[in-house]
Amino acid sequence: MELEQLIVAASGSFMVTLDDGREKRSFLLNRPYQGLYVKSGMWRDLSDFSSGAVALVLASDVYKEEDYIRDYQKFLQFRGL
Repeated sequence: MELEQLIVAASGSFMVTLDDGREKRSFLLNRPYQGLYVKSGMWRDLSDFSSGAVALVLASDVYKEEDYIRDYQKFLQFRGL
C-alpha cells in the first residue's frame, strides 16, 4: 500500500473516518478550501454525505487494484495487528 490521497469536499459535506488499526479518528469535511491528507496504509471510510455532496480525491498515483485491501481483517493482518 503506497497510495497517498488528499480528500476535499468540493461541495456539501461528509465524514471521513481514518483508522490505523489501533485508533480511529473522524473528520467532517465541509469546506472546499480545506482538505484531509491520508497517508498510505490507512483504512478510510467516507459516510454521511449531505445532499449534493461531491468528494474530490487527489491521488499520488494511478489506480492499481493490487494497492487496495478491501477486507478489514486483511488490513489488520497487513498492519501486524
